[in-house]
Amino acid sequence: MEANTRGTGRLPAAFLTPGSSSFAEFLDAYRPELLPARRTPPLQPVTIEAPHGTTIVTATFEGGVVMAGDRRATMGNLIAQRDIEKVFPADEYSVVGIAGTAGLAVEMVRLFQVELEHYEKIEGTTLSLEGKANRLSQMIRGNLGMAMQGLAVVPLFAGFDVDGGVGRIFSYDVTGGRSEEHGFHAVGSGSLFARGALKKLYRSDLDADGIVQVCIQALYDAADDDSATGGPDLTRRIFPVVTLVTEDGIRRLSSDEVGAIVRTVVNARMDAPDGPTAPLT
Repeated sequence: MEANTRGTGRLPAAFLTPGSSSFAEFLDAYRPELLPARRTPPLQPVTIEAPHGTTIVTATFEGGVVMAGDRRATMGNLIAQRDIEKVFPADEYSVVGIAGTAGLAVEMVRLFQVELEHYEKIEGTTLSLEGKANRLSQMIRGNLGMAMQGLAVVPLFAGFDVDGGVGRIFSYDVTGGRSEEHGFHAVGSGSLFARGALKKLYRSDLDADGIVQVCIQALYDAADDDSATGGPDLTRRIFPVVTLVTEDGIRRLSSDEVGAIVRTVVNARMDAPDGPTAPLT
C-alpha cells in the first residue's frame, strides 16, 4: 500500500485507520523494525563497549521538582564524552534523566517525547503524570532483551503533578518495574554517593534555589568518589544540566546561572573538601 501511494500525495491506509492513542503501538503495527525493542539481540552474550551515561539526581520542593545530571559519558575506562546532556524535557510538565547505555537511552527518550505528544493530539488532552510514568515503564520493559546483553537503560522520571499541585519522582529497574520515590532519588554509577549526600542535605522546607544547591552538592560528592561521574569543569565551562519543573512548566537553568552556583560550591570546598554537613536541628 505504501508503494502504491508513493508520489500521489496520499497517506498509506495505516495512517487513516482508527486505533490506539499510543504512538509506540502504531509503530509496532506499521514499522516494527523501527522500535528499539524489536531489534534482535545476539544469540550469544557479547561484550559491547558503548558510551554510558552516569549520574542523575532529583529532589522535590514545595511547588515542584528539580532534576540535575552530570555531563560525562564513559566507555570502559575512557571518557567517551565530556559534555553529554542527560536531562531532557518529556513534555511541558515532566523531565526524564538517562543512565545506562547512552545511545539507546537517548533514542528511548525521543520515542517517549513523541509518544506523549501523539497521545495529546489524538485524545485532545494530556496524560496524567502517573500515566506518563506507566508509558515509560512499558518502553523500558521492551528493552529487556538488550538489557540482558549488557545494554541497559535506566531512566529517572519526574514532573509536576497538575492535579495534585506537587512535584513527584518515579524510578525504574531494567525490567520496567516502577517505584515512586519521596523527597529525592539518584540513579547511575555515582548514585550511591549522590544519595548519601542528598540524605544528608535534603530538607523538605527548602525552596527551589536551596534544592538546586543540594543537587549540585550531591553531584559533586558523586564525582568525588565515582570516576564515571564528571565533576564541574571550570576550565571548559562544562557544568551540570539543571532543570526545574513547576506549575509554570519547565525551566532549564542557563550555563551562567549554574556556573555561579558551581563556583560557590567549589570555593566552599576549598575550606571544607568533604562538603557541608547537615544541621543537627
